[in-house]
Amino acid sequence: MQRKRIPIGYEDIREIMDQDMYFVDKSMLVRDLLQNGAKVTLLTRPRRFGKTLNLSMLRRFFEDERDEKGEKVENGYIFQNLAVSACREICLKHQQQYPVINLTLKSGRQPNFEMAYESLVDKLINEYQRHSYIQKGDMPQRDRERFERILLGRAGAMEYAEALGFLSRCLANFHGKNVIILIDEYDVPLENAYFRGFYDQMIDFMRTLFESALKTNESLAFGVVTGCLRFSILSPQYSEYFGFTEAEVKALLQEYQRLDVYEEIRHWYDGYHFGGREIYNPWSILNYVKAAEQDEKSFPRPYWSNTSSNSVVRELIEQADDSARSEVELLMEGGTIEKPIHEEVTYGDIYDSADNLWNFLCFTGYLTVQSQRMEGEDIYLGLAIPNTEIRSVYRNSILSWFDQKVKKLDKTPLIRAFETGDCQAAEEFLSNQLLNTISYYDYAENYYHGFLTGILAGIEGYQLLSNRESGAGRPDLVLKSKAVRKGRAIILELKTAKSVHDMEEQCCKALEQIERQKYAREYLAEGYPEIKKYGICFYRKDCMVRAE
Repeated sequence: MQRKRIPIGYEDIREIMDQDMYFVDKSMLVRDLLQNGAKVTLLTRPRRFGKTLNLSMLRRFFEDERDEKGEKVENGYIFQNLAVSACREICLKHQQQYPVINLTLKSGRQPNFEMAYESLVDKLINEYQRHSYIQKGDMPQRDRERFERILLGRAGAMEYAEALGFLSRCLANFHGKNVIILIDEYDVPLENAYFRGFYDQMIDFMRTLFESALKTNESLAFGVVTGCLRFSILSPQYSEYFGFTEAEVKALLQEYQRLDVYEEIRHWYDGYHFGGREIYNPWSILNYVKAAEQDEKSFPRPYWSNTSSNSVVRELIEQADDSARSEVELLMEGGTIEKPIHEEVTYGDIYDSADNLWNFLCFTGYLTVQSQRMEGEDIYLGLAIPNTEIRSVYRNSILSWFDQKVKKLDKTPLIRAFETGDCQAAEEFLSNQLLNTISYYDYAENYYHGFLTGILAGIEGYQLLSNRESGAGRPDLVLKSKAVRKGRAIILELKTAKSVHDMEEQCCKALEQIERQKYAREYLAEGYPEIKKYGICFYRKDCMVRAE
């Protein structure tokens, strides 16, 4: 039996249904929105959690869609086999009954204000073009001229800023019914503007745009806005409609005969908690299943972390003080930190306090809520890294930060210490670097190997060898001078200790291993007249160096 295709990159429900692709039914969101009856609903979830597809579903369900001639477009067939079709009393009387304004602001991610503004104006013009059929109806001459100015890209800044409110009035007059407004990724232009340095200009334009659409709009039936910021991830409302539930993931894996990898997928992509529900990252799940369908030997990888900038994590790492570094290390070890929630935080507030930054990481999916408690008037959240995929984002950000830090580091004292046998100087140098570094591996030997490799790489006059075959075994690291006849080889064997009291013993074991495995033999054969041998032991942020 041929299985349905996985809809990677598809964001329109009609396209998915027309091509008979796999679809996780979230259509009862229609019912819940109608029952809730809110004038404006803000739905915040991390990026790639199905927000755009859900707004597409709402548009296709509610919209009295017309073609360029003003003829009605039939979309009812899309929902025939979905759960909402059984919800006749509440939902079906609203189907295809409203004019809908549908605006996505993803394109607002531009390098400067002028380009971001032009991009948003283009989106507004496209929506006017989509509704240009209303020009065939009766419109006051003044409104007709204003509509044409916007449609042709000849309007002024204020007319564009108020374009959604004006279009709402025109549509309501034509259809005889108030308008539904759907705005996707409302905060992308604001996030981009903040990190690019033109936040104040962008917020002025966006404030007027949203106020004309959602606040002072007498032609508004209701609005739905999606983004990352604000706190609705804590609300149980709509929690099952964004991301995949456990049952939905298992059904998907069953369909594609990959239930055997469920536990592995759970570790990689599960871990989000929205309104008390445990939720999986849908983008990564779909990408993995598609990859597995093409290659049965494929394995999980970080798909979500490649979807856009992870700049906020890098900023956290780069700006971290001792306290923040300790908290990041605790998170990397699988621990939980507790922070007060600030529901009103905006992009302009992110770096006003450390708490705001932690809140932002939570809202954008880099942390998940494990617990909540009330203290006085404040809500405190227990925050954790949700899964292996997101842990890799932190790890890569830490590695990038460490690489930049090491490039600026004067390594002369360390190499001189190794050349002269000054163990105390080597200890002090390495211990100081450990104290100022964020660990990402629960202090395993691999972490320290990477740490020392990063420091020793690129030392002038030396070649660094890592875990090369030598004699009967592998030395962890070898520095050998490029000049052989008057040079030296420095052999470093690394160990970790379970306590500070074991460090001396582990250094001795490292030195014994160098002798037992005859690590020096290769370099003597190459002609190096001097061989230095060091046993190095690490315990958390402490280092001990011993020489033969």
